Amino acid sequence: MIKIRDLIQRIIEDSIRARLFKGKVILLLGARQTGKTTLLKKIFHDYGEDALWLNADEYDIKERFKHPTSTSLKALIGNKKVVILDEAQQISEIGLALKLLIDTYPEVQVIASGSSAFELQNNTNEPLTGRKFEFRLFPLSYRELANHNQVMIEQRLLNHRLVFGSYPEVVTNQGNEVEVLKLLSDSFLYRDLLMLESIKKPEKLVKLLQALAYQIGQEVSYNELGNLIGLDSKTVEAYVQLLEKSFVVFRLPSFSRNLRNELKASKKIYFYDNGIRNALISSFQLLEGRQDRGALWENYLVAERRKSNDYRRFYGNTYFWRTKEQQEIDYIEEVDGGLCAYEFKWKEKPKHRITKTFTRAYPNCATAFIHSGNYDGFLV
Repeated sequence: MIKIRDLIQRIIEDSIRARLFKGKVILLLGARQTGKTTLLKKIFHDYGEDALWLNADEYDIKERFKHPTSTSLKALIGNKKVVILDEAQQISEIGLALKLLIDTYPEVQVIASGSSAFELQNNTNEPLTGRKFEFRLFPLSYRELANHNQVMIEQRLLNHRLVFGSYPEVVTNQGNEVEVLKLLSDSFLYRDLLMLESIKKPEKLVKLLQALAYQIGQEVSYNELGNLIGLDSKTVEAYVQLLEKSFVVFRLPSFSRNLRNELKASKKIYFYDNGIRNALISSFQLLEGRQDRGALWENYLVAERRKSNDYRRFYGNTYFWRTKEQQEIDYIEEVDGGLCAYEFKWKEKPKHRITKTFTRAYPNCATAFIHSGNYDGFLV
């Protein structure tokens, strides 16, 4: 049995604890198997007899939340100080129930989480306006693993992470990574997204994910993707938005301000986890000799930076940059009008230079090369 003290410390745990008992519901969102239940059990464990755990997967719990009133909810929670509602998206009137709880019993800390972030957000956004703190939990981040394993050990595992990713179950099941990833990728596809009524052609969603997996690090076109898999561009865009809301992929838009030949409406699409990407196309070869090593490195860095930014409440904008002549910058961050541009290379080379077309157009932009020897500082 895994003991609470032996679990990998999640970065957002302290932030969640700091917002307890502030008169708001705490929502914990994220894809399946990212560790939401494990994190909440740590908090539950600390409050002992003052905490109530409700699993909305259970039929009787769902029934208790039908047609909720403040009286019926009080009868359910009694005198508990902390109420944790896991798999909250299973409750049809979850938004109303949470609103009633926080409005009537503000002294009670309610925490709700769900493995279908899309459904939970949809059902709580309006009722909980101004009444919630929202947190997102991703697969284990580089910093979390480095803090747990020590930086040197985690860096030795870099090649492994680029291929198998960092879902908690993958990290803790060395030697069985392929089997675990196959189960996880099927869970993404068949238990969440494919159950949505808006997914009219499930087999097309699988093909779309596979097409996106082959195009990481490249500009994507909804028209081209649609032609490839047999869907119109609007449906492709709608499916991508669902994948994004479900924390499978995310979009990175193009940056343009000064030059006529800058791409102005382009986008790249990355996966939150390299392992899920590789599982979709059954590609688990060792990193050495892989033709897609550069793409895996880019996806890893952009995804890890996104996790880091979210956890530290970074409120800037992120982009890539490219011209019609294929001059490019892999990643740009904009904060309060200031720009930082990053180029990603697997190996450090003295001749690496940021393209002069960009530096002339944006002379005040800070620049840096991130490679396998210095990436620790980039993933703060």
